[in-house]
Amino acid sequence: MSALYDLWYWPSIPGRGEFVRLALEAAGIIYREPARENGVDALLGDMENRHGIRPYAPPYVTNGAETVAQVALILDWLGRRHGFASEDAAVATQLMQLQLTVTDIVAEIHDTHHPISTGAYYADQKDAAKKAALSFRSERMPKYFDYFEDALSARSGPFVLGAGWSHVDSSLWLLMEGLDYAFPNRMAELAPDYPRLAACRHAFAKLDNVAAYLRSDRRMPFNEDGIFRHYPELDSKGSDA
Repeated sequence: MSALYDLWYWPSIPGRGEFVRLALEAAGIIYREPARENGVDALLGDMENRHGIRPYAPPYVTNGAETVAQVALILDWLGRRHGFASEDAAVATQLMQLQLTVTDIVAEIHDTHHPISTGAYYADQKDAAKKAALSFRSERMPKYFDYFEDALSARSGPFVLGAGWSHVDSSLWLLMEGLDYAFPNRMAELAPDYPRLAACRHAFAKLDNVAAYLRSDRRMPFNEDGIFRHYPELDSKGSDA
């Protein structure tokens, strides 16, 4: 069966593309990744050939006639088509609100290791990164976790919508996995205080399609070129410097 979508993203990092990839996998949607099949030049060439209103940067998804960029918008668009958003407009808006908050924390995570410039090497901004990571660990992580924990209390069941998963749950799973990789000491300290997040994470990983994906070679490991990076000097407990 031919792919329903092309997912365009950098071929060597999970990055923001993994948020889209994970939802596609969880929903059992057939897709392909041209840059992973044909190399980064395929992605660069596709972007260079686009003009007018076009993706600013990957990830973006195409299905022939349509091209959609920006992670939150892609997930909402796919979710409405394939049943992991909501047919109720008000609920779909709530999910988008939560998804955009995931976007916010992902940007802050990136800024812990690149607080001065995305164009500079980490080694050139390590002192600033230590300060940014300290603030993120001690203040921002619990603030975001409090928010998501409360959102998961709105309905009974492990997921934001209750019994069935949505694109917010797939993003929360990846967020928590990535933070475990980047800040294992701080996550070990925080995790017991957030049982709903833990239950959501556990239930999502147990979905048949997700479990199969996690066992496959399609899943790329986190690495120090992506968003979630583990630098031991940026991780410690709470307010420890």
